[in-house]
Amino acid sequence: MATVSVRYIVDDVDAAIAFYTRHLGFAEVMHPAPTFAMLSRGDLRLLLSAPSGELRRKLNPEEMRRVLKLRWRDCV
Repeated sequence: MATVSVRYIVDDVDAAIAFYTRHLGFAEVMHPAPTFAMLSRGDLRLLLSAPSGELRRKLNPEEMRRVLKLRWRDCV
């Protein structure tokens, strides 16, 4: 099976790394910057990044959740 990459925008990359590695069995592949990390588990590659630029400045937390839900629906 081919490797699948999924990008998640998270408020706290370090907390997300801790959650996915401790509770869901992911391995940390790289964490080159405070705002980005790559994790893997089997054929799944998880790209974690903090919001930046226009998206971070213009949306409050509730609006951000709605945007992310819409993007997730586009993927499935």
